Amino acid sequence: MAQATWQRVRRASSPLSTSAVRAMEELPWFAALPAEERSYVGLVLHTGLDAFAQWLREPAQPPPVGPELFAAAPKELTRVVTLKQTVQLIRVAVEVVERAVPRLAAPGDEPALREAVLRYSREIAFAAADVYAAAAEARGAWDARVEAGVVDALVRGHAGELTLSRASALGWNRVDWVVALAAPAPEQVDAGALRAAARYRGLSLLTGEAAPALVLVLGGTGDTAQAVAHLVAALPPGPVVVGPVVAELAMAAPSVQEALAGLAAVAAWPEAPRPVEARELLAERAVLGELAARRRLLEEVYRPLAAAGGDLLATAAAYLEGGGSVEGTGRALFLHPNTVRYRLKKLSDVIGYDLTSPREALVVRLALLLGRTSTT
Repeated sequence: MAQATWQRVRRASSPLSTSAVRAMEELPWFAALPAEERSYVGLVLHTGLDAFAQWLREPAQPPPVGPELFAAAPKELTRVVTLKQTVQLIRVAVEVVERAVPRLAAPGDEPALREAVLRYSREIAFAAADVYAAAAEARGAWDARVEAGVVDALVRGHAGELTLSRASALGWNRVDWVVALAAPAPEQVDAGALRAAARYRGLSLLTGEAAPALVLVLGGTGDTAQAVAHLVAALPPGPVVVGPVVAELAMAAPSVQEALAGLAAVAAWPEAPRPVEARELLAERAVLGELAARRRLLEEVYRPLAAAGGDLLATAAAYLEGGGSVEGTGRALFLHPNTVRYRLKKLSDVIGYDLTSPREALVVRLALLLGRTSTT
């Protein structure tokens, strides 16, 4: 490459930058950018043209192009200008330089200069891809830390405005319901794939870890059970506990806490379905000493029975202690078997548990034990 060629390119770098930026302003999205952000693009362009002129002195060497070429612009610009838009800008700049080749090239250098422009522009495009890849990785790492903080706040019961704001920044949408799930933390989990699958179905999902558990907070509209089933199907084998459904993320802390409490107790029920509701594990949770579970058994089973009258509490106790025999309960209480059956049906209506089911009978029996020993 003749000395005159690279000297002309060097002297023309500023006018070429100005011309390229003017041409870029024909792109509607670029023209709409604030002046400061457009100036950063011009600064990067000028830096690139200067480096191009220097490289033309020794074009046999690899082009000195790398992510550092874009250091003149702040990293935040990658959030404003997408990679696709950056490629558009590179194309416009290359066209401007190519049109100037005939007047910049010394006699006989025009083919070599055109080839150099194409080679250098290719390296610029690769460097831009590297910059955006690094920005995406950094943004992903930051988002992961923010997401972990949101889930941790829900675990601790501190779902304040800051937590909700951070969740919104992560893409949490307006939803009709929210539910938490807990599962044993796998060695590896592709949280990104889980979130992508959730977004595909119009759902919002937050993931995090609490001690040895994987916590998932799911929100959406429509059928809750179907949404939960799709998410569970994407998880590794093992128990999955579902907390109670709430109306919004601000109310999700109790659902998260119940799901975790249920996960700690689910091993005591080997035949538990997958997923299993945390409410189905009240008995196991109470045995483990969870105060909230014990309080719920008192409030939802023992006290309603005691307040219902009609000797329902005595009937429940006699039926359970008599081995689940209607006739034996009738003899113990001096009642006709049909009266016992009537009371068992009424008992089920009052507390929602069927004593003829061994699993539900266990819950009621434990509630009676807690009620008899309760001092409050």
